Amino acid sequence: MDKIKLYLTESYNELMHKVTWPTWPNLTSTTVVVLVSSLLIALLIFVMDLLSNGATGLIYGI
Repeated sequence: MDKIKLYLTESYNELMHKVTWPTWPNLTSTTVVVLVSSLLIALLIFVMDLLSNGATGLIYGI
């Protein structure tokens, strides 16, 4: 039981005193970057899927 209490105490101290949390503007700007890049990658995969689907349709005559 002492090991669990020590673990929880050290985890709390590390989260509260050693971790550098991002500021709100930094958090929102990186969130926007992640959302935009995710949408661009999804769009790229969609276009590649359409192209490969069309190519296989031409090859197999479907």
